[in-house]
Amino acid sequence: MTDWAAFQYEIYGAGVFTGAVPRLPTDLTRLEEVARQRLGPGPFGYVAGSAGDGKTARANRRALDRYEIVPRMLRDVSARDLSVELFGRKTASPLALAPVGVQSIMHPDGEVAAAKAAAAQSIPFILSSASSTPMEQVAEAMRDAERWFQLYWPKDPEVTKSFLARAKNSGYRVLVVTLDTFMLAWRPTDLDTAYLPFLRGVGTANYFTDPAFEAGLGKPVHEDPRAAVMHFVQLFNDASKTWDNLPFLREHWDGPIVLKGIQHPDDARKAVDAGVDGVVVSNHGGRQVNGAIGAADALPGVVEAAGDRLEILFDSGIRTGDDIAKALALGARGVLLGRPYMYGLGIDGQPGVEHVIRCILAELELTLALAGHSSVGSLSPADLHRTS
Repeated sequence: MTDWAAFQYEIYGAGVFTGAVPRLPTDLTRLEEVARQRLGPGPFGYVAGSAGDGKTARANRRALDRYEIVPRMLRDVSARDLSVELFGRKTASPLALAPVGVQSIMHPDGEVAAAKAAAAQSIPFILSSASSTPMEQVAEAMRDAERWFQLYWPKDPEVTKSFLARAKNSGYRVLVVTLDTFMLAWRPTDLDTAYLPFLRGVGTANYFTDPAFEAGLGKPVHEDPRAAVMHFVQLFNDASKTWDNLPFLREHWDGPIVLKGIQHPDDARKAVDAGVDGVVVSNHGGRQVNGAIGAADALPGVVEAAGDRLEILFDSGIRTGDDIAKALALGARGVLLGRPYMYGLGIDGQPGVEHVIRCILAELELTLALAGHSSVGSLSPADLHRTS
């Protein structure tokens, strides 16, 4: 068992013996403002921005804040264990790093730095299809650490098959299929700066190194990069996909399949019927449908609809350790963290990501213990009070 809570004494000890203080805030809700001050407006806005006027991003926070933890007393919490089993493998905590593309806009080391941070802290790293580093290079940096691959489902089935084969050969164990981004939403933050990294050839590394993608080009990528970008834009995703297309993925992927973006109970039931292994209750951090339901408000309905037939993961709005505890109490088995680790990456590279991971898991462990729980498995809706 990892003693995540001991991180606070490491910080205090460094202060006493060396006078050192953390390079990044330990209140992770402050990271966004630090990142705003230190990063360029284009990269910062791409990560921090939301769809429309940000209604859904705000709804995510309101939904989590509506739930309050009810602590219990006089329980033995001297030995604590945050470990969980996700898709047949035990992990040190319920946390994974969410798939976020184009990470090189935040730091030159991009996905490699984030992946190495996740590996160092024994949590799964989910690589985006739209990464700025080829999947093989990220896998090599992680060695034997737990890694999953996120798919933006391309129009070209040959590219899809090639991506899945490459991911499997590179040791990615779980396939996470994002369903809610078959086209980009209206994102004023990016529009106002005319900033879309893909049109500059950033976030296309997996495509530009793929033989099936290259087969669709008139010239090699290096000879006509603009044509390669346009080809990428045309096949990046497909608005015509339906539930009837899911067997194609099962035909070409023999590991766990997780559908990301589920918010309606009926879609959870369809996921069960489709034979997938799990879903992520997510609204893409408020980046797709403005005015959508807060993810934590959607979570209980999805959990009830799925029963024990799916593993339920959660993202959208997570900023603190108590946020994770609330999501787990509402029925999630695991939680994906997105923007906070990207801010850590932008501010301080791999050490910044590790700082974010250690802070949020230390806070989670302390929250659990002080609320009367020795493991994440004992959390339930009965441990929460829902305000109006």
